[in-house]
Amino acid sequence: MPGGLNKVMIIGNVGRDPEMRYTPSGAAVTSFSVAVSRRWTTPDNQQRDETEWFNVVAWDKLAETCNQLITKGRKVYIEGRLQTRSWEGQDGQKRYRTEVVASQVTLLDARPREAVEVDMDGDPFPDEPPELAIEPRREPERMERIASAATQGAARAAQRSRQWGRR
Repeated sequence: MPGGLNKVMIIGNVGRDPEMRYTPSGAAVTSFSVAVSRRWTTPDNQQRDETEWFNVVAWDKLAETCNQLITKGRKVYIEGRLQTRSWEGQDGQKRYRTEVVASQVTLLDARPREAVEVDMDGDPFPDEPPELAIEPRREPERMERIASAATQGAARAAQRSRQWGRR
């Protein structure tokens, strides 16, 4: 098989404010963490919760946008690929870190009210002009559509992978 598939899609809550820095060549890179929780029922009917943490990295224009719009607690959809970096620590031990390198980031919740933009005089800008006001999205329905699309996309990718393997 000439190639593989390395695709990650997660929906969760941002665990810390993004940190943006620049590489020596001037490329912007922003990193933050996302918590993805799941709940299930055990055979003896007890509810269990589990949270998985993902380190997310965005580059260039996406990095700048993430740094401006994402804050701790926001609900986000991240699409990208897994990448594992390695380096030697100060103690001489080899260290590894697996990250999601984001190719797409979508905010799934409304903009927080405490983050009000102000003009030079300190007067708050309205969220949107009245003639352009948009009804808030219904988050559960939107998340179901995103999750459904993600599942369908993964199924199509698996089917293509099987088809390629038969050639």
